Amino acid sequence: MEKDWVKIYNTSQFFRAEIVRGMLEENGIGVVLLNRQDSSYLVALPGMAELYVHISQEEEARKLLMADPENEG
Repeated sequence: MEKDWVKIYNTSQFFRAEIVRGMLEENGIGVVLLNRQDSSYLVALPGMAELYVHISQEEEARKLLMADPENEG
C-alpha cells in the first residue's frame, strides 16, 4: 500500500467489507479492499478483509462509518 493510504476498516467477514466499500463508493470515497485471507485456507480459516482510503478522504470516510448503524468496527 502506498504511504498516503490509511486503513479505516477491517473484518473477518468479507461480505461486510464489500457492503462498507459500496457505501463509501456511493458517497464519492475512493476505497481499496484488500483480502488478507490465505487462499490455501479459504474454507477452514477466515481471513481479514481490510479497507483503505486515501488520507485526504479519511475524515469523511470515518464520519460515514460512524453514521452507519450496522458498522462493527
